[in-house]
Amino acid sequence: MRALLKSLKSKPNAADFNSEADIWRQIYSRLRPYWKMVIVAVLLVSVVSTTKPLLAVIMKPLLDDGFTGAKPYYIWLLPLSVVGIMIIRGIASYASSYLLALVANNMLRNLRTEMFDRLLALPDSRFKEGDTGRLLNRFTIDAGTLTTVATDVITVLVRESLTVIALIGVLLYMSWQLTLIVFVMLPIAYLTARIISKRLRNINRGALDMNAELTRVVGETIEGQRVIKLFNGYEREAERFQYVNGRIRRFAMRAASASAALSPITQFVISIAVAAVISIALYQARTTGLTVGGFAAFMAALVQLFDPIRRLANITGTIQKMLAAAESVFALVGSDVEADKGSKQLPTPIQGKIEFKNITHRYPGQESLTINDVSFAIYPGQTVALVGRSGSGKTTLANMLPRFIEPTSGDIYIDDVPASDLQLKSLRLHQSFVSQDVVLFEGSIKENVAYGEYATVPEEQVWQALEAANLDKFVRSLPEGIHTQVGEKAGNLSGGQRQRLAIARALIKNAPILVLDEATSALDNESERQVQLSLERLMKNRSTLVIAHRLSTVQKADRIIVLDEGQIAESGTHDELIALNGIYAGLYQMQFDVA
Repeated sequence: MRALLKSLKSKPNAADFNSEADIWRQIYSRLRPYWKMVIVAVLLVSVVSTTKPLLAVIMKPLLDDGFTGAKPYYIWLLPLSVVGIMIIRGIASYASSYLLALVANNMLRNLRTEMFDRLLALPDSRFKEGDTGRLLNRFTIDAGTLTTVATDVITVLVRESLTVIALIGVLLYMSWQLTLIVFVMLPIAYLTARIISKRLRNINRGALDMNAELTRVVGETIEGQRVIKLFNGYEREAERFQYVNGRIRRFAMRAASASAALSPITQFVISIAVAAVISIALYQARTTGLTVGGFAAFMAALVQLFDPIRRLANITGTIQKMLAAAESVFALVGSDVEADKGSKQLPTPIQGKIEFKNITHRYPGQESLTINDVSFAIYPGQTVALVGRSGSGKTTLANMLPRFIEPTSGDIYIDDVPASDLQLKSLRLHQSFVSQDVVLFEGSIKENVAYGEYATVPEEQVWQALEAANLDKFVRSLPEGIHTQVGEKAGNLSGGQRQRLAIARALIKNAPILVLDEATSALDNESERQVQLSLERLMKNRSTLVIAHRLSTVQKADRIIVLDEGQIAESGTHDELIALNGIYAGLYQMQFDVA
């Protein structure tokens, strides 16, 4: 648990690179498209605010002239005035709430769209930082908190500020001497709220981090529920969950404690003001002739002043919650996107010549090199296999072809053009990637085979791809054929079927460059045989880079490169490397001895 807490503390906080003024500017910029609706809503909120003091104003004529019978028509005028005021107030309140809700939901939709667009543009390395729970929370919780609270803040600030101003106007009209007492107490209440709000902002930041950690822990539990059951990991996972759950509770209670303390402290300050007002009012009643109606109207306005002041004091805590959520959201929106500095495009069709020239790579924070001065070429239609022990740099090299990983030095050439000079879209247009970790999306078989910009290909072409992937018989046996739903994470398909579905998707793309990253390593012998047949069809007439732990799958490769500690240790055909009796021969012998 200490390690978990340490990792959370080490994560960069958005507050490190966003000042409060920057956050407010970003919020305002997203409200700007709706400024007309916001202005109308503010005007309607102003109507709500100005009607509130009128109820206090009515108290003076009611007590001084109504009950004495001096003005008989007050018997119908004052009740109708109250009803009229409440009708106007109700209509204005409904209309302002509706308009602000419309602004909030439009802003939320656009903000989530902006966040999702930025998410798709993030570099591959960002998704390997283990921040999935935080990313999900930004969409589901933080963005909603930001937009909803932002409009709530507008409502409260405008309504309660105008109400306070109007009520103070009434107080000044009734007795400026008594009002001076209120002016003395208001700054004290404000300073108290300011001190508590700073504490609330820090608490809300910690709560957001822990909510993200809760999402991650629960997500890992769902993903690994079979491992938990088989290895009796109930206690460990329960301990992780209880730790995070307990931390969330503590943050919530600290926030509740700070928020709860704000109201009684503010009310205590105001009660002192009320006590002083009553004392001075009684004195004025004997000396300056303050009437009962005037005092009642003053007290009615003063009592009504407590509630908006309390809301304004509490809104500071709400604003801090909004700012903490905004920091999180804008940290994603402001993230660096995948570098795409290339300006060139590959002509179509391409030849498919690939050259790795003096490639060196070191992961951030590591001292040793992952790849050390590696050079080799794959000629059009040729298959080159990378083999070696785990950690030798095979997958790192493969991920450099589509530029998911950038080399520290050196460059990759496609048809003699540096990959770094190519636009990412052009570079990836000519590549297909099939790995052991097959990614399929919830939807039908057809939607997964004909994916992305290939979604409009004819069904006949989909069937041809499935046939070439040795999957057509299975799909035809399904009640809905290619329109059968694969389920969440393709749970309705076996490992071999998922693999062949990914091969069919690569066949639809028909790219001249193919990367196979251990595409059969997780399969049983029968599934491997079927997938291998599909792969051989896929590899035909394509420049193919194969990464394999099972050496039986690369024996037919035109060239096998053996990597050891990031360097090329051996290179040649299968027979040449066996005759060399080096690392490859040792690995091959080891596998077949085990078999």
